[in-house]
Amino acid sequence: MEMQNNKEEVPFSHYLALFEKLDSHEAAQRCGVPFADGCFTVRLLDTEYRIAWPDYAITADREDGLVMTNLLWQTFLLRYLLEGKQAALSLGYKTFREMPWGELYIMPYTGRCLKRAAFTFGSQVAAFAAACERMGGEKLPHGDAGYGFAFLGGYRMQIMIYAGDEEFPPSSQILYSDNFASGFSAEDRVVASDILITAIRQEMKRN
Repeated sequence: MEMQNNKEEVPFSHYLALFEKLDSHEAAQRCGVPFADGCFTVRLLDTEYRIAWPDYAITADREDGLVMTNLLWQTFLLRYLLEGKQAALSLGYKTFREMPWGELYIMPYTGRCLKRAAFTFGSQVAAFAAACERMGGEKLPHGDAGYGFAFLGGYRMQIMIYAGDEEFPPSSQILYSDNFASGFSAEDRVVASDILITAIRQEMKRN
């Protein structure tokens, strides 16, 4: 395959080569995902994806499954099947900064995720809330609007939006169930927030 976008296509090709050599039954057991008829079934937010092995192909149970057209997010799912594990019992939530390597990556994470969420949703709080509810989000008593989501398997995320006013800009907070600390790298936790924000934004556009 000729590389057109090194940022996405080179990592995708790397993990795709590893995926083809994967022990499918070991991966299914390790991650706690079904494997049948040559396909893994992975539920990410409100969409179920079927990932064929060893000849990679991905399909979704809805036409607008957001992972379908994004190689970075497909790489995220490949990495989960290659390196991930079934979620341990979660006892609470943590910020990105509180988890391993969070302090090191907090500046790019803040710009890519927290500021993006704040300025995407802070002026549209009602539309944000309506989209989250359509996605099956659990309403939280935090922020001007806050919702919790089953993200992937037993891993959960929460997102809170604080609307801006004349004196203060909008802000946001994203929390991860504490099992994310051992289940995902810092890089993958950034991608997880990116996926959540994009999924909510996509749902807002439907209305």
